[in-house]
Amino acid sequence: MSDENKSPEDQPEVQTAEPEGANGAGAAPEENAVDPVEALMAENADLKDRALRTMAEMENLRRRTEKEVKDARQYAVSSFARDMLTVSDNLRRALEALPEDDRKNADAGIAALIDGVEMIERDLLKQLEKNGVSKLDPEGSKFDPNFHQAMFEVPNTEVPNNTVVQVVQAGYVIGERVLRPAMVGVSKGGPKEAPKPDAPADAGQTVDKSA
Repeated sequence: MSDENKSPEDQPEVQTAEPEGANGAGAAPEENAVDPVEALMAENADLKDRALRTMAEMENLRRRTEKEVKDARQYAVSSFARDMLTVSDNLRRALEALPEDDRKNADAGIAALIDGVEMIERDLLKQLEKNGVSKLDPEGSKFDPNFHQAMFEVPNTEVPNNTVVQVVQAGYVIGERVLRPAMVGVSKGGPKEAPKPDAPADAGQTVDKSA
């Protein structure tokens, strides 16, 4: 009987060779295997780094928030304080408009009125100071464009060039910001002042705390 006429039951079984190590016997160990302990240590270091970064970001956010709140409180009255300076200027002009002889010879009623106006001016400036507003007293100091506004020049050879020799209108600061620059007259023709090393940014700037 030929092979073609044999039934499937009569066909010989064909043995298929299994690859070595398929059943786990004799399998070669995987290369570059990750040590579980090292993996845990690396993960722990990564988590620690993330935690430190988060804490640093939260601390920076806290500091920025505190500064913003402080600035908001300090500078919220800037516009109002600037308007109050106009009132203070008018009080000062009213007092200066009265001749000195008239003040000395004024009767009791006028003298009381003058004293009352001066008291109001002092109290107004005191209330402004409580809210962080300070008066500038730059006379005799070096001209600083950050705090002063030059109105005119005065020939003077006795003081260094660009020295404030006259204050036309007082200046004010609120905190570290200029609320109103002082209008001043500066000297011209004097000797040049030698630069001072390591001088602070506001060198020569005087803040009058007595206002």
